[in-house]
Amino acid sequence: MGSPYTLAREQTDVSDDVDKAPAPVVPELPEPFRLRLAEPDGADPEMLARWMALPHLVETWEQAWPAERRRIDIATQLGGTYSRPCILSYHFAAIGRPDLGRRDVGYVELYRVAKDECGRLYDADALDVGFHIATADTNLIGRGIMSTFMDRLAAGLFATEPGCRRVIGDPDHRNVPTRRALVKNGWIDVGEFDIRPDRRIALHIRPRTAADMPTIRP
Repeated sequence: MGSPYTLAREQTDVSDDVDKAPAPVVPELPEPFRLRLAEPDGADPEMLARWMALPHLVETWEQAWPAERRRIDIATQLGGTYSRPCILSYHFAAIGRPDLGRRDVGYVELYRVAKDECGRLYDADALDVGFHIATADTNLIGRGIMSTFMDRLAAGLFATEPGCRRVIGDPDHRNVPTRRALVKNGWIDVGEFDIRPDRRIALHIRPRTAADMPTIRP
């Protein structure tokens, strides 16, 4: 038996109310988008292994893992309350290609900020939600499609979880397109942070109301 599998970003030294918070709820989204939980025992681990080996995702995600590790990672997330691994699909009729139908196009992780390393940057509420996205289908990049998705994701999360006060984005500080898309859709860029020695992020916060904007720790 090897060591138990752990999720690298998950924080376990948290308060009782944070520890008891349920996993993020996967919201229903309007067409042409759809979000579903990844399945560890189906075809998703193989698909994600192929996606994460794509050059643009190797650079930004650094998770070019074999399918078996991806399967374990998905199962571990589903077994806890820190995060939820999701598959994003898109119906290509929305861009005039109905012949392509609906296809899986990306991987999305929803996570509880207070249980994440980003929770050290401000006084995160137990129900605050963050997200990471890996767009596998490059035909959707640079067309405003993923920007629209991020806007609808935030709206869906706020509607699904009335107690969620903030939605967080934390792209790599060099990821200019994502940073611009976040700001365009109402996220507030609060600066760059060295979240760990090898990881510098740009923290973006979309509060439910202006009063929900938190104070960033020095």
